[in-house]
Amino acid sequence: MTATAPAPSTARARATAFLPRLALVLAALLATLFTAAAPATAHAALTASDPTDGAVVATAPAQVTLSFSEQVAMGDDSIRVLDPQGRRVDTGELRDMCSGNTIRYGTALHSGLPNGTYTVAWQAVSADSHPISGAFTFSIGAPSATEVSLPTATAGGGPVGIAYGIARYAAYAGFTVLVGGAAFILLCWRRGAAERPLQKLVVRAWVTLTAATLAMLVLRTPYTGSGRFADAFDLEGLRAVLETKTGASLVSRLLLLGAAALFVAVLFGVYARRLEDAGTGEERNGEKETGGKETGEEGAGDTNDLTFGLAIGGAVVSGGIAATWALSEHASTGIQPGLAMPADILHMMAVATWLGGLSALLVALHKVPGIERAAIRRFSRVAFVSVVVLAVTGVYQAWRQTGTWSALTGTEYGRLLLLKVALVAVLLFVAHLSRKWTARLAEAPAAREEDAAKVGAQVVATDDVSRETSSVAVPADPERAAQLARQRAALDSAREKRVRDADPDRAGLRRSVLAEAAIAVVLLVVTTVLTSTEPGRTVEQEAARGSASTAVPDRAVKITLPFDTGGPNGKGSVRLELDPGRVGANTLHLWADTGNGQPFDLPEIKVAFTLPAKDIGPLPVVPDRAAPGHWTASGVQLPLAGEWRIDVTVRTSDIDQTTVQKTVKIG
Repeated sequence: MTATAPAPSTARARATAFLPRLALVLAALLATLFTAAAPATAHAALTASDPTDGAVVATAPAQVTLSFSEQVAMGDDSIRVLDPQGRRVDTGELRDMCSGNTIRYGTALHSGLPNGTYTVAWQAVSADSHPISGAFTFSIGAPSATEVSLPTATAGGGPVGIAYGIARYAAYAGFTVLVGGAAFILLCWRRGAAERPLQKLVVRAWVTLTAATLAMLVLRTPYTGSGRFADAFDLEGLRAVLETKTGASLVSRLLLLGAAALFVAVLFGVYARRLEDAGTGEERNGEKETGGKETGEEGAGDTNDLTFGLAIGGAVVSGGIAATWALSEHASTGIQPGLAMPADILHMMAVATWLGGLSALLVALHKVPGIERAAIRRFSRVAFVSVVVLAVTGVYQAWRQTGTWSALTGTEYGRLLLLKVALVAVLLFVAHLSRKWTARLAEAPAAREEDAAKVGAQVVATDDVSRETSSVAVPADPERAAQLARQRAALDSAREKRVRDADPDRAGLRRSVLAEAAIAVVLLVVTTVLTSTEPGRTVEQEAARGSASTAVPDRAVKITLPFDTGGPNGKGSVRLELDPGRVGANTLHLWADTGNGQPFDLPEIKVAFTLPAKDIGPLPVVPDRAAPGHWTASGVQLPLAGEWRIDVTVRTSDIDQTTVQKTVKIG
């Protein structure tokens, strides 16, 4: 249900004229945003390592370092280095080497390592709460056979990953139905607060969200770590989780769910009883309505203040729960987090109001014969506003997480996003059909209600006769009494069904809303998958990092490589210039700077050129010292065009050295 009320006709014409304009504006905005995209990240990715993957080093390195595209969370056991026999050769102590925009971590190695092939396995948690992992090998002296096999499983996978994923799906579904069901009652049908089917729907949604949040909190340690269910009972791991951004968000969600429990208790307790005692305005309006026109009066005056208070309190609690997602997942990382997080909260609230309200309407149409037409029309208007908010925030999120048309069509995230847009379009089409049923319900309401009342009276009379007949003699046999109770229950169910089906237009609306709800379930699944998929921006950005930087013909290649040898005063950067940056003879210049921009007169600096595609190299170059912090070499021969990897090895003391690299395209 996404359209405005069908009566009067002027409102319908105005809404019909507005929708195409809205579509054109959103399309133009989307094109503009995708054309003027800026770089961003979401999932972290490994961008460099020292030693590099597959490298063969002459002497054993003092440490292994890893560089990432964005901030990650790592522990002492996050980097493990194994010798050819599978024994750990690292000290198990994590070194934080982050400086400015450089995100680097490392671990020291034991001294005196023998020649052979070593395996580095690492695992971390990205800033958007998703675990990442990987492994690579390097060799000392020469490659050798190794008993260590590189892990094929990814972080967050296996049975624990499946269980955690189910909990995430359940959490989103519980939030949607909890918020949408409560909003449907307060905004569209206050009398629904006293209806048992709606009460059960909202309470079960609260239980689902609470249970799913607890499950995610308990499973967080094995999900981001070992992948073993037994670690869910590790109290030290749980304490470590509570210190993370994700753990704090889950705990905050549980506290807010306590406030939500109080809200639900008041809604279905004090509020429902007050409506029953005073008599709702909706009931009186239903008696006064003629020709489908609603008066707009709402219940007894003494319930208005409580309604307003519940609406404000519910909005605050719902926004707070939505913020626990925004503060710990995609919206909190990348570009414009200050704008992305409020937009994400509004997006989730709009989805919940629309799809959760849709589920409440479906339950009301199926279980409650007496739902008023005015409530259906109110939900139509609320859903329309929700869809507008959903479209605006969705366009912004799509731009932020993809950024380019190629990322929208060429990445898994982009394809899932297109599938989500297609599902929304189908959902809107089905909602248009529901709007037609709503319009038919507004026509000749008096005659339809009179017919329904006659059918209901006939059914009630028949049922009363049945009850009187069955109650003439109460059997003493418990089995017979239970059988009669089941028969009476069946009669009650049949009576309710006949009263509901007495109005064919309402039955048609119920079927179309059921179709909407089915599509909404699929849409919710796709949305949940999107939250755990690496955004298109990140995929393309990491692909660009892995590819070569294009050299301009007859213009020098200039790159800057930050380094950190791990020792005292070991941080700095190397500026490299290769002139003219083409096949043949080139002149190489190197400048080393300290962290504060002063010349860094390194004890030793070496360069090697490798063309992996042609198995050429490494071609070593030992530049001559020209001045403090400046080295040069002439006649550097690059025999073929292609993507050359430049490895720069710097030594800052007798034992502290590291190798940094960059791939460039030589034309």
